[in-house]
Amino acid sequence: MLKIKLARFGKRNQPHFRIVVNEARSKRDGQYTALLGQYVPTQTPKILEFDLTAYASWLARGAQPTETVAALAKRAASKTPFPAKKPRLSKKAVAKQTAAKAAAAAPAPEPESVTEATPEVAPEPAAVAPVASE
Repeated sequence: MLKIKLARFGKRNQPHFRIVVNEARSKRDGQYTALLGQYVPTQTPKILEFDLTAYASWLARGAQPTETVAALAKRAASKTPFPAKKPRLSKKAVAKQTAAKAAAAAPAPEPESVTEATPEVAPEPAAVAPVASE
């Protein structure tokens, strides 16, 4: 049974994959029957080159794609396979923003009316006279 799967190439922590048609029981990175494209997930932006006509012809011949390859084929068929993500604020920034909105929405405390307030003076401690001993 033929499978359409990813064959891993590249250095450690820098993978790139070839999309290949291969026998289901053969090695992942072994010889392959046909090369359909490549996928480089570590580059920015990600690279996905996929021959969709050859993919469709192999599907017609009975080749079964893996889940990952089927998802990549669906992405390749769309006009934007990897759309840019919208920037989002961090949780900390969102918390600050909501706190600032709450502080702005809360009414400001009114200053207390000042009516000839006399400052209270603390009484001075009484001086203690030393006791003379006989």
